[in-house]
Amino acid sequence: MSEDGLIAPHGGELINRMVEGDAGKALADKAQSLPKLELSIRSQSDVEMIAVGSFSPLTGFLTQADYKGVVKDMHLSSGVPWSIPITVSASKEFAQGIEGKQIALTDDSGTPVAIMDVAEAYTYDKQEEARNVYKTDEEKHPGVAAVYAQDEILLGGSISVFKRPEHTLFLEHRRDPKETRAAFAEKGWKTIVGFQTRNPVHRAHEYIQKCAMETVDGLLLHPLVGATKDDDIPADVRMACYEALIKDYYPTDHVLLSVYPAAMRYAGPREAIFHALARKNYGCSHFIVGRDHAGVGTYYGTYDAQKIFLDFAPGELGITPMFFDNSFFCRACGSMGTAKTCPHDNTNHVALSGTRVREMLVAGEEPPVEFSRPEVARILIAAYGGAK
Repeated sequence: MSEDGLIAPHGGELINRMVEGDAGKALADKAQSLPKLELSIRSQSDVEMIAVGSFSPLTGFLTQADYKGVVKDMHLSSGVPWSIPITVSASKEFAQGIEGKQIALTDDSGTPVAIMDVAEAYTYDKQEEARNVYKTDEEKHPGVAAVYAQDEILLGGSISVFKRPEHTLFLEHRRDPKETRAAFAEKGWKTIVGFQTRNPVHRAHEYIQKCAMETVDGLLLHPLVGATKDDDIPADVRMACYEALIKDYYPTDHVLLSVYPAAMRYAGPREAIFHALARKNYGCSHFIVGRDHAGVGTYYGTYDAQKIFLDFAPGELGITPMFFDNSFFCRACGSMGTAKTCPHDNTNHVALSGTRVREMLVAGEEPPVEFSRPEVARILIAAYGGAK
């Protein structure tokens, strides 16, 4: 337990790699004279997440020993669990002779945002990373494609960040881990369940969230607003749905809506662990894992993201996963349920495929109220340009 009475951050300390004030200005000045490495969109997000402690205990990009440990058995070289490689790549030419030196990391406009102390420059096997982390080496998988698009050399070392991205959206919902922890402490919450989503919340999500809320002090509704696939619903649309849902259907004194600015990896089971550990840093004691968490296509089994938690010793992760089956509205029961609680066959269940839902929204049709709240459906119809 940490000083705020909440669960301790992963690794025991909430990392802070932000350098502000005069020291930050001095770093910015120094960066102008250093070799410059432009970050990908995903790496820009990773820099911010490392800087504010979302990825504690990481202080920078993985060195070779940590990288190998994460890829092979989901542990850093220190033995601390970690399931997704957080890396930055460079060309062979750039990496030549760079070990032991400093470089400036820049955003996609070429503006320096951080200085990296390069401890190592090392080669790696992209296919091995793909197979171990994403369970496939097919380039059509978006996470694998991102790995294959990287340069030949990985750079490992700590970072010092002096410039954060200039966010303009969701400002009232942007909270760093220290800020969510302060909010929980102010509310008097000790146990908090986190819910990761990159989709609008429908009735099945609402059901499992509220089931989880019965056992804890509060819910952190934590939608991801970093980089996602082009065909995912835009973050501003999703946020409008969350706000409408909370306004009318949630007890506001037991829910905190806050955005999670990380990039999506689509790594399925491995990303479920990753999402849980990050929410531990934000102060969550529990984490909801539902059907096909962080999945894409048909790469992962329906409940693989739950089974992977069994690969860790009891208590090793430090955060309690809460597993839920696929939920639905049963007309015979007259309520929401799952296969565990509903005795009726699926002819009584209100379940729609994603394709069917999109077809309805484009046509201006509201999905059944048993599937989606009308307020949410209307926002989505407007976003899809549905018929009036």
